[in-house]
Amino acid sequence: MTNSTQQIVGLKELRENINTYINAVKKGRSFIVVKKSKPVFKISSLAEADEYWEPIVDFTKIKKGGVNINQILSRL
Repeated sequence: MTNSTQQIVGLKELRENINTYINAVKKGRSFIVVKKSKPVFKISSLAEADEYWEPIVDFTKIKKGGVNINQILSRL
């Protein structure tokens, strides 16, 4: 990682310095990873990813301890 404002990182750089990037992500930073100058994926903290998830059903309200996955799958 060359400076504190870097948002884009090459795949090779990420592999060679993975622990540095893990620590940066834990502190809230996110990075676009590129391979051959093309974006491949984004690394971000789980807290950031939580904003995209929305609970649909709380199965613990249906049955204490939740519902068996086989029961759910059999009804799909």
